[in-house]
Amino acid sequence: MDEAIDQFVWSLRFERQLSEHTVESYSRDLRELMRTLTKNGKKSSPAPSSVKETDLLQHLQRLKKEGKSPRSIARATSAIRMLFKELVRKEELEKSPAALLTVTKSGRALPKVLSLEEVDRLLEAPPADNPLGLRDRAMLGVLYACGLRVSELIALRVQDLDLSKGFLTATGKGRKQRLVPMGRQAIERVEAFLEFGRPTLAANRAINTKPNSPIFLTRLGRAMTRQGFWKRLRVIAKKAAIEKDISPHQLRHSFASHLLANGADLRAIQAMLGHADISTTQIYTHVEREALQTTYDKHHPRA
Repeated sequence: MDEAIDQFVWSLRFERQLSEHTVESYSRDLRELMRTLTKNGKKSSPAPSSVKETDLLQHLQRLKKEGKSPRSIARATSAIRMLFKELVRKEELEKSPAALLTVTKSGRALPKVLSLEEVDRLLEAPPADNPLGLRDRAMLGVLYACGLRVSELIALRVQDLDLSKGFLTATGKGRKQRLVPMGRQAIERVEAFLEFGRPTLAANRAINTKPNSPIFLTRLGRAMTRQGFWKRLRVIAKKAAIEKDISPHQLRHSFASHLLANGADLRAIQAMLGHADISTTQIYTHVEREALQTTYDKHHPRA
């Protein structure tokens, strides 16, 4: 099983070119399956042909008992189904023990968004008088102005920017690229960082002078990571007196919700977010509807 999982993960990363975040999640799900199989008395690395449907059902039941969310269990089920389907396709198995497993679709929670006032406080919290502050201001500005995923933000290269025309090229899921407008304020923040912040952070690393080098760098001149930006965001949110738990994806949600609230076309929002299916974007109509209901209940005298 170990070898089968390794080959499957490799195919997800290099053949299907799924995002690194998705690949890591599927890999983690399948390693969890391995732990269940070994606890059930099988060999440390059982052959795929020895795995039965009952083993998989026991594993999913264990995840449920451990308190995993319905969405996590659904993702684990999908990963298991995909793995064994691939083994059947490669004729390493005659039939899949996961063929009858069903992915339960749970009600999707509405995305949490920041208010306009909270966004303003967050964007203005980093200082503008040092390289790291200029970097944080530029990253937050781009994230909110363009609705990028954090993985897309940290993957931006110098060559992906066209500041004169006001666009950037984002590389999303499946390595699909899209043009996204930036907006004047985000452009100004990026220009300030490129002129006064990045040269200091890029010093002593020749690779940082090339067009395909990452835009956003750490204090050591290395590419910013998802985890690194997440930590910076929490520090900045605390400085901005935002008490709610915050994540980079909330700025993406806020970008879409605020556009919709101000009359933007749903198809245009879909294109900017890089959603393959319009139904994914439609979740923001529910957010806006809920906000309207809250306002009505709060202010109407006969609500």
